[in-house]
Amino acid sequence: MHAISFDPERGDAMLDADADTAPVRFCVDRRGVWLTVGEGVRGVHVNGRPVQRMAMLRSGDVVFVDGSEIVLTAASEPEPLPATIRNTPSDGSGDVRTVLRGVGGHYHGRSFTLERPRLIGHAADADIQVSDPAFAERHARIECHGDAVVLRDLDSPNGTLLNGVQVRDAQLRPGDQLVFDAHHRFVLESPRANPHVEPVGAGESIAAQPESARAMLHDSARRLPWLLLAALLIAAALGALLMFGTST
Repeated sequence: MHAISFDPERGDAMLDADADTAPVRFCVDRRGVWLTVGEGVRGVHVNGRPVQRMAMLRSGDVVFVDGSEIVLTAASEPEPLPATIRNTPSDGSGDVRTVLRGVGGHYHGRSFTLERPRLIGHAADADIQVSDPAFAERHARIECHGDAVVLRDLDSPNGTLLNGVQVRDAQLRPGDQLVFDAHHRFVLESPRANPHVEPVGAGESIAAQPESARAMLHDSARRLPWLLLAALLIAAALGALLMFGTST
Protein backbone atom coordinates (compact mmCIF):
# COMPACT_ATOMS: atom_id res chain seq x y z
CA MET A 1 0.00 0.00 0.00
CA HIS A 2 1.22 3.49 -0.88
CA ALA A 3 -0.38 6.44 0.89
CA ILE A 4 -0.61 10.03 -0.36
CA SER A 5 -0.83 13.08 1.90
CA PHE A 6 -0.20 16.80 1.34
CA ASP A 7 2.06 19.46 2.73
CA PRO A 8 -0.14 22.55 3.24
CA GLU A 9 2.88 24.87 3.31
CA ARG A 10 4.54 23.59 0.14
CA GLY A 11 1.27 22.67 -1.56
CA ASP A 12 2.49 19.38 -3.04
CA ALA A 13 1.85 15.69 -2.50
CA MET A 14 3.95 13.28 -0.46
CA LEU A 15 4.19 9.56 -1.19
CA ASP A 16 4.42 6.87 1.51
CA ALA A 17 2.70 8.92 4.17
CA ASP A 18 0.96 7.45 7.21
CA ALA A 19 -1.56 4.99 5.74
CA ASP A 20 -3.94 5.37 8.69
CA THR A 21 -4.42 9.11 8.24
CA ALA A 22 -3.72 9.61 4.52
CA PRO A 23 -6.76 10.72 2.48
CA VAL A 24 -5.70 8.76 -0.62
CA ARG A 25 -4.12 5.31 -0.87
CA PHE A 26 -2.90 3.12 -3.72
CA CYS A 27 -3.29 -0.60 -3.00
CA VAL A 28 -1.73 -3.36 -5.11
CA ASP A 29 -2.99 -6.96 -5.11
CA ARG A 30 -3.21 -9.85 -7.58
CA ARG A 31 -6.11 -8.14 -9.38
CA GLY A 32 -4.24 -4.91 -10.07
CA VAL A 33 -3.91 -1.39 -8.66
CA TRP A 34 -6.73 0.14 -6.59
CA LEU A 35 -7.28 3.74 -5.58
CA THR A 36 -9.09 4.19 -2.26
CA VAL A 37 -10.34 7.55 -1.00
CA GLY A 38 -10.89 8.33 2.68
CA GLU A 39 -14.36 9.09 3.97
CA GLY A 40 -15.40 12.69 3.37
CA VAL A 41 -12.47 13.40 1.00
CA ARG A 42 -13.45 15.34 -2.12
CA GLY A 43 -11.64 16.53 -5.22
CA VAL A 44 -10.18 13.17 -6.30
CA HIS A 45 -10.55 12.42 -10.03
CA VAL A 46 -9.38 9.65 -12.35
CA ASN A 47 -9.17 10.77 -16.00
CA GLY A 48 -11.41 13.70 -15.14
CA ARG A 49 -14.11 11.62 -13.43
CA PRO A 50 -14.74 12.02 -9.68
CA VAL A 51 -14.02 9.12 -7.33
CA GLN A 52 -15.81 8.95 -3.99
CA ARG A 53 -14.58 5.72 -2.43
CA MET A 54 -12.70 3.32 -4.74
CA ALA A 55 -11.56 2.86 -8.35
CA MET A 56 -9.50 0.26 -10.19
CA LEU A 57 -6.66 1.75 -12.22
CA ARG A 58 -4.87 0.77 -15.40
CA SER A 59 -1.52 1.90 -16.80
CA GLY A 60 -1.88 5.36 -18.28
CA ASP A 61 -4.58 6.60 -15.90
CA VAL A 62 -4.19 10.14 -14.57
CA VAL A 63 -5.19 10.77 -10.94
CA PHE A 64 -5.89 14.34 -9.83
CA VAL A 65 -5.71 14.92 -6.08
CA ASP A 66 -6.09 18.41 -4.61
CA GLY A 67 -4.44 20.08 -7.61
CA SER A 68 -1.66 17.49 -7.99
CA GLU A 69 -1.47 15.16 -11.01
CA ILE A 70 -0.28 11.55 -10.64
CA VAL A 71 0.22 9.37 -13.71
CA LEU A 72 0.25 5.57 -13.37
CA THR A 73 2.81 4.32 -15.88
CA ALA A 74 3.72 0.81 -17.01
CA ALA A 75 6.65 -0.89 -15.29
CA SER A 76 8.23 -1.86 -18.64
CA GLU A 77 8.92 0.13 -21.78
CA PRO A 78 6.45 -0.21 -24.68
CA GLU A 79 7.30 -3.00 -27.09
CA PRO A 80 9.07 -1.69 -30.22
CA LEU A 81 7.97 -2.68 -33.69
CA PRO A 82 9.54 -5.90 -35.01
CA ALA A 83 11.85 -5.39 -37.95
CA THR A 84 9.58 -7.53 -40.15
CA ILE A 85 6.73 -5.00 -40.00
CA ARG A 86 8.57 -1.75 -39.22
CA ASN A 87 8.41 -0.50 -42.81
CA THR A 88 5.68 -2.81 -44.10
CA PRO A 89 2.13 -1.55 -44.76
CA SER A 90 -0.89 -3.31 -43.32
CA ASP A 91 -1.36 -6.81 -44.72
CA GLY A 92 -5.16 -6.61 -44.65
CA SER A 93 -5.53 -9.03 -41.74
CA GLY A 94 -7.88 -6.78 -39.76
CA ASP A 95 -10.53 -8.18 -37.45
CA VAL A 96 -13.85 -6.61 -36.43
CA ARG A 97 -13.40 -8.19 -32.98
CA THR A 98 -10.33 -6.04 -32.39
CA VAL A 99 -11.54 -2.60 -31.31
CA LEU A 100 -10.44 0.71 -29.86
CA ARG A 101 -12.94 1.52 -27.11
CA GLY A 102 -13.26 5.14 -26.05
CA VAL A 103 -12.96 5.60 -22.29
CA GLY A 104 -12.52 9.37 -22.14
CA GLY A 105 -12.97 12.55 -24.16
CA HIS A 106 -15.27 13.15 -27.10
CA TYR A 107 -15.40 9.45 -28.08
CA HIS A 108 -16.21 8.07 -24.65
CA GLY A 109 -18.45 5.02 -25.06
CA ARG A 110 -17.75 4.60 -28.79
CA SER A 111 -15.76 1.78 -30.37
CA PHE A 112 -13.77 1.63 -33.61
CA THR A 113 -13.24 -1.80 -35.16
CA LEU A 114 -9.86 -2.57 -36.72
CA GLU A 115 -10.92 -4.58 -39.74
CA ARG A 116 -9.09 -1.81 -41.62
CA PRO A 117 -6.45 0.78 -40.63
CA ARG A 118 -7.75 3.72 -38.60
CA LEU A 119 -6.39 7.25 -39.03
CA ILE A 120 -6.20 9.64 -36.06
CA GLY A 121 -5.86 13.35 -36.72
CA HIS A 122 -7.38 16.74 -37.44
CA ALA A 123 -8.01 15.94 -41.12
CA ALA A 124 -11.57 15.70 -42.37
CA ASP A 125 -11.06 12.08 -43.50
CA ALA A 126 -9.66 10.91 -40.13
CA ASP A 127 -11.54 8.00 -38.54
CA ILE A 128 -10.86 9.39 -35.06
CA GLN A 129 -11.04 13.12 -35.61
CA VAL A 130 -9.56 15.52 -33.04
CA SER A 131 -11.05 18.96 -33.60
CA ASP A 132 -8.18 20.94 -32.03
CA PRO A 133 -6.57 22.94 -34.89
CA ALA A 134 -3.17 22.55 -33.21
CA PHE A 135 -3.44 18.77 -33.46
CA ALA A 136 -1.73 17.20 -36.50
CA GLU A 137 -3.92 16.54 -39.52
CA ARG A 138 -2.44 13.06 -39.79
CA HIS A 139 -1.26 12.24 -36.29
CA ALA A 140 -1.04 8.42 -36.27
CA ARG A 141 -2.50 5.24 -37.75
CA ILE A 142 -3.46 1.99 -36.03
CA GLU A 143 -3.51 -1.18 -38.12
CA CYS A 144 -3.26 -4.96 -37.89
CA HIS A 145 -0.45 -7.24 -39.04
CA GLY A 146 -1.40 -10.86 -38.43
CA ASP A 147 -1.68 -11.25 -34.65
CA ALA A 148 0.00 -7.88 -34.07
CA VAL A 149 -1.71 -4.50 -33.67
CA VAL A 150 0.55 -1.61 -34.65
CA LEU A 151 0.62 2.09 -33.78
CA ARG A 152 2.39 4.11 -36.48
CA ASP A 153 3.29 7.74 -35.93
CA LEU A 154 2.76 10.02 -38.96
CA ASP A 155 5.26 12.76 -38.05
CA SER A 156 3.15 14.15 -35.21
CA PRO A 157 4.72 16.86 -33.00
CA ASN A 158 4.46 15.01 -29.67
CA GLY A 159 3.69 11.35 -30.36
CA THR A 160 1.11 9.35 -28.41
CA LEU A 161 0.82 8.36 -24.75
CA LEU A 162 0.84 4.56 -24.44
CA ASN A 163 0.18 3.37 -20.88
CA GLY A 164 1.44 6.72 -19.63
CA VAL A 165 4.65 6.67 -21.71
CA GLN A 166 5.20 8.87 -24.76
CA VAL A 167 5.91 6.81 -27.90
CA ARG A 168 6.06 7.09 -31.65
CA ASP A 169 5.73 3.62 -33.19
CA ALA A 170 4.83 0.63 -31.01
CA GLN A 171 3.30 -2.83 -31.01
CA LEU A 172 0.11 -2.87 -28.97
CA ARG A 173 -1.37 -5.50 -26.69
CA PRO A 174 -4.96 -6.00 -25.48
CA GLY A 175 -5.59 -3.75 -22.49
CA ASP A 176 -3.16 -1.02 -23.61
CA GLN A 177 -4.41 2.53 -23.04
CA LEU A 178 -3.77 5.19 -25.70
CA VAL A 179 -4.20 8.93 -25.17
CA PHE A 180 -4.37 11.44 -28.03
CA ASP A 181 -4.25 15.17 -27.39
CA ALA A 182 -4.29 14.61 -23.59
CA HIS A 183 -8.07 14.08 -23.52
CA HIS A 184 -9.06 11.37 -26.01
CA ARG A 185 -8.55 8.01 -24.27
CA PHE A 186 -8.91 4.58 -25.83
CA VAL A 187 -8.35 1.02 -24.65
CA LEU A 188 -7.42 -1.74 -27.09
CA GLU A 189 -9.62 -4.83 -26.83
CA SER A 190 -8.83 -7.92 -28.88
CA PRO A 191 -9.35 -11.72 -28.75
CA ARG A 192 -6.21 -12.25 -30.85
CA ALA A 193 -3.80 -14.70 -29.27
CA ASN A 194 -0.33 -13.62 -28.24
CA PRO A 195 2.02 -15.12 -30.87
CA HIS A 196 4.49 -15.98 -28.09
CA VAL A 197 3.40 -19.27 -26.45
CA GLU A 198 4.85 -20.15 -23.06
CA PRO A 199 5.76 -23.82 -22.49
CA VAL A 200 3.67 -25.64 -19.89
CA GLY A 201 5.68 -28.85 -19.69
CA ALA A 202 8.50 -30.86 -21.25
CA GLY A 203 7.83 -31.12 -24.98
CA GLU A 204 4.32 -29.70 -24.52
CA SER A 205 2.79 -26.35 -25.36
CA ILE A 206 -0.53 -24.63 -24.85
CA ALA A 207 -1.26 -24.85 -28.57
CA ALA A 208 -0.80 -28.65 -28.49
CA GLN A 209 -3.39 -29.29 -25.80
CA PRO A 210 -6.53 -28.98 -28.00
CA GLU A 211 -5.12 -31.60 -30.41
CA SER A 212 -4.64 -34.03 -27.49
CA ALA A 213 -8.18 -33.36 -26.33
CA ARG A 214 -9.58 -34.03 -29.81
CA ALA A 215 -7.63 -37.31 -30.03
CA MET A 216 -9.03 -38.46 -26.69
CA LEU A 217 -12.56 -37.55 -27.79
CA HIS A 218 -12.10 -39.48 -31.04
CA ASP A 219 -10.89 -42.60 -29.16
CA SER A 220 -13.84 -42.36 -26.75
CA ALA A 221 -16.32 -42.08 -29.61
CA ARG A 222 -14.76 -45.12 -31.32
CA ARG A 223 -15.13 -47.24 -28.14
CA LEU A 224 -18.73 -46.17 -27.48
CA PRO A 225 -20.54 -48.71 -29.79
CA TRP A 226 -18.66 -51.65 -28.22
CA LEU A 227 -19.61 -50.47 -24.75
CA LEU A 228 -23.28 -50.26 -25.75
CA LEU A 229 -23.17 -53.74 -27.27
CA ALA A 230 -21.59 -55.16 -24.13
CA ALA A 231 -24.26 -53.50 -21.98
CA LEU A 232 -27.02 -55.02 -24.13
CA LEU A 233 -25.51 -58.52 -23.89
CA ILE A 234 -25.23 -58.25 -20.10
CA ALA A 235 -28.86 -57.07 -19.87
CA ALA A 236 -30.02 -59.98 -22.05
CA ALA A 237 -28.08 -62.49 -19.94
CA LEU A 238 -29.57 -61.11 -16.70
CA GLY A 239 -33.10 -61.25 -18.19
CA ALA A 240 -32.65 -64.89 -19.26
CA LEU A 241 -31.26 -65.80 -15.86
CA LEU A 242 -34.23 -64.28 -14.07
CA MET A 243 -36.76 -65.88 -16.42
CA PHE A 244 -35.33 -69.40 -16.24
CA GLY A 245 -34.70 -69.10 -12.54
CA THR A 246 -38.37 -68.20 -11.90
CA SER A 247 -39.71 -71.11 -14.01
CA THR A 248 -37.49 -73.60 -12.11
